[in-house]
Amino acid sequence: MDFSPQARILQLGDGFYDRVAPADFPQAILRFRNDRAAAEVGLEGLSDAEWIERFARFRPFEGSLPAPLALRYHGHQFRVYNPDIGDGRGFTFAQLRDAGGRLMDLGTKGSGQTPWSRFGDGRLTLKGGVREVLATEMLEALGVHTSRTFSLIETGEALHRGDEPSPTRSSVLVRLSHGHVRIGSFQRLATLQDDAGLEALVRYALAELYGEEPGEAPAIQLLGRVVERTAALAASYMVAGFVHGVLNSDNINVTGESFDYGPWRFTPYWDSGFTAAYFDQNGLYAFGRQAQAIHWDVAQLAIALSRLTDVEPLAGQLDRFPAIYEQALVAGLLGRLGVRSRGEAEDVALADTLVRALQQCTVTIDRFFFDWRGGHARNPDPAYDHPVFQPFVEAVRAYGPAAALDHPYWSDAAPCAMPIEEVEAIWAPIAEADDWTPFTAKVAAIRRMGVALA
Repeated sequence: MDFSPQARILQLGDGFYDRVAPADFPQAILRFRNDRAAAEVGLEGLSDAEWIERFARFRPFEGSLPAPLALRYHGHQFRVYNPDIGDGRGFTFAQLRDAGGRLMDLGTKGSGQTPWSRFGDGRLTLKGGVREVLATEMLEALGVHTSRTFSLIETGEALHRGDEPSPTRSSVLVRLSHGHVRIGSFQRLATLQDDAGLEALVRYALAELYGEEPGEAPAIQLLGRVVERTAALAASYMVAGFVHGVLNSDNINVTGESFDYGPWRFTPYWDSGFTAAYFDQNGLYAFGRQAQAIHWDVAQLAIALSRLTDVEPLAGQLDRFPAIYEQALVAGLLGRLGVRSRGEAEDVALADTLVRALQQCTVTIDRFFFDWRGGHARNPDPAYDHPVFQPFVEAVRAYGPAAALDHPYWSDAAPCAMPIEEVEAIWAPIAEADDWTPFTAKVAAIRRMGVALA
């Protein structure tokens, strides 16, 4: 498609962001370019030199933003309100349309200090960049509505971090996202009692991110859309076996798109208490509490929007979250299982037996869905003879496959998965010998799985 630059965010005015300059990096070594995503926004034709000029030196695109913008927001961080945050090591670099006509942002991570950096250096470790590529590729393949890592460039600086061996290598990452407007963006305006700004942001989100004309009650209209999208996101995390790790209100995009991957992990088993972040000592964002956490964050959006409208209709929208989540979870589980729906009651019963079995046995989530794709066990694992599996086995017999299983992936000996041990194994040769072969091979394997699942 043709490149379609945009600058729609500028209509919000200077009160929503700060114009900033990117860091001047000593080196720019291209490590990953997402040509698949680039083709969807008309940028696949860039040479590597042009790519580096845009995504390491950040030369603006004509017709898009003339300067990078560090967005302003507040947020609850582990349920504690923080008014002193904003884009501290990233910015919105450009806006553009994708092949579907959606307004998209090219945003950065590790691009230098901003007024919101506080005491941070504004940088990103190369390992952090590699981890984000792996997370976004895996989530995209599993059908999660996620930002996509667009570019990863090594920048030649030695960084010191307290949670990994230092000095360590540095990078700058660019992500392609359906907007970077966070729940925390609304919380900031509400805290500042800026009702005009709050109203403008509501209208921007509806018109530019949801493609809807604001109606008679825009705040209620927007909250309803956010409830729908975030409930579906929470369900997709569960289906994928994914734990984001830091579901603060400043990390929840109002389009319901997952983004900003720090201490993420995939849980091997359906373990509700599994946590991703070592600092989440109380399990606030554990695997089984993610829907509750996201619902709580959306409630903070409702509180912010209550400055513009009555509380009762906002509460009514918020109350829809659990039912939407449950419906999305059932649909997602059947989708990953690869079977056709047989109606709400039967589908709910099947999903219930499936989750109960996974909660009580030693079969990993990825192995289970790989073995039972299409509704029939293709691997005679003795684990499936265990009594905990029998309700599922009985229920799934009535279901037919929703798609063919003729892709070679389904004949592999094991599923493509992303345990933390493999992430470390992929990073080790990069750190020790600058060997990117395992990383490149893993991205290819993930994309192959994505084709099979699609």
